[in-house]
Amino acid sequence: MWNKPHLLMWLADLLYALAAILLLYSVLFLVVHLPIFPLRQVVVNGQLNHLTREQVQYVVSRTLKGNFFTLDLDQARLAFEKLPWVRSATVRRRWPDRLEVVLEEHEALARWGNMALVDTKGELFQAASNKPLPVFIGEAGDEGEIARHYLTFKEELEPLKLALAQIVLSPRRAWEVRLNNGLVIELGREQPDARLAKFVAVYDQTIAKIPGTVRYVDLRYPNGFAVRWPSVAGTAVGTGRRA
Repeated sequence: MWNKPHLLMWLADLLYALAAILLLYSVLFLVVHLPIFPLRQVVVNGQLNHLTREQVQYVVSRTLKGNFFTLDLDQARLAFEKLPWVRSATVRRRWPDRLEVVLEEHEALARWGNMALVDTKGELFQAASNKPLPVFIGEAGDEGEIARHYLTFKEELEPLKLALAQIVLSPRRAWEVRLNNGLVIELGREQPDARLAKFVAVYDQTIAKIPGTVRYVDLRYPNGFAVRWPSVAGTAVGTGRRA
């Protein structure tokens, strides 16, 4: 090999190149990790109705470690998303010394039993709320479907000025709703939206004219429905088998 000048020249060039790469890497490593690029400002944006300044400050002081270059953005994002009410977080660097954080909060739609809350996108989340909210009851994974029907049911009940207090979706996929006046409506499994809409259309001519307080209505009849008073076992209005 020593008698091959061109091979020696090639080997020398390779060693010079490797040395230059190592030197450049060392310089960059030192520059990035030196305390000359500190994060001096953390800007948090978003429509925040439930998060407190102290909660955000806790994440900033306990989780955001490193300088402008070494801060782990994914770790920072996950830390913000662990806060109550935070649905998503976006974290970006802004040269030369700023970190921008955009937080999106959940918007509570209902309670999931007594375990969690459901937001307007049909997603479960853990948080505390004193706001009066309807209650959803169903199997795990049903929250999105119940949320979609809730919005439809709510719209259909608006002409009656009645609100939903509870929606139940049974394991058999049967729907039952309880209104804020205590009325329980059995919708069954088939076309619950259409059944409720028909009920609302005839409410003033039927339920509203019945003396006393009606506690239960069964809409699972093709040609009518059944009602129940507290002191009466049951009274049918209409004919046909339940569906």
